[in-house]
Amino acid sequence: QVQLVESGGGLVQAGGSLRLSCAASGSIFSINAMGWYRQAPGNQRELVATITSGGRTNYADSVKGRFTISRDNAKKTVYLQMTSLKPEDTTVYYCAGDLNTRRYWGQGTQVTVSS
Repeated sequence: QVQLVESGGGLVQAGGSLRLSCAASGSIFSINAMGWYRQAPGNQRELVATITSGGRTNYADSVKGRFTISRDNAKKTVYLQMTSLKPEDTTVYYCAGDLNTRRYWGQGTQVTVSS
């Protein structure tokens, strides 16, 4: 019954911005690290950004300076603010959360950046 639901994906032109949201729901008694990953067809899922319960962040080199991860514990939500988007950012983005005693994944949201 625990779920992570992403929203905010869409189509933007190169140089544009998008804000992804991921809300946790269900019987949640603890939320530790949360993060965003992305995966193109045929490729391995790769880390985009993570944020610990204490607010420490980590980013892939390819998105440093362009993406910002944040969280709102009261809303049980993690965000990914994406700016200066590039066509190579195009893929499906997945929310991940260490909730209770295990890892949960969202269903994914498509981000497409046109050139």
